[in-house]
Amino acid sequence: MNQTLALKQLKLLKKYGKKMRLAAEEWQNKFQTLISIILSARTKDETTIKICKILFKKYPTAEKLSKAKIKEIEKIIKPINFYKNKSKNILNCAKILVKNYSSKIPESFDELIKLPGVGRKTANVFLAEHGQKAIGVDTHLSYISQKLGWTKNKNPRKIEKDLETLFPKNYWSKINPIAVRFGKTYTSKKKKNKILEEIKRAR
Repeated sequence: MNQTLALKQLKLLKKYGKKMRLAAEEWQNKFQTLISIILSARTKDETTIKICKILFKKYPTAEKLSKAKIKEIEKIIKPINFYKNKSKNILNCAKILVKNYSSKIPESFDELIKLPGVGRKTANVFLAEHGQKAIGVDTHLSYISQKLGWTKNKNPRKIEKDLETLFPKNYWSKINPIAVRFGKTYTSKKKKNKILEEIKRAR
């Protein structure tokens, strides 16, 4: 796979995907961005956005959320998958941010992944959303990357490295949102694969 072809395929992916708000986008502050990304794992973006609006109305900052009762958080985020575990994670995350980081979100990958509920993908999606060059590999991007021949790997970390090698740095932060929008546009696997085959054949 050469870079020119990969960039052409990325452009086509963007063209085929519908415009839609993703869970990481359009929040008032970095804290809300981070919490929404944590909650979005294995949950539809539209559900995450709806629930986060309710959550942030009551707890808009790390300070406010850090003082919340776990049962109150669970009650609000119940429609989100794995809500009990995520409730603990976001409460503990808020407490650590207040205690160790003066309520500011660290903007280095190594510091981010120390926070409860923040793994490699979440950290990279957050960094990309806030102007850093990073690739968050989720299920959408993993699937598309394998189908288009951008990688032969299934391990997210290895896929991330393959994509960093394949694409110029100034494209890194764009790759995940494009892949997610495409994946959410075509929920039928048959339709998705058909279009990916068309993109793969494009020269």
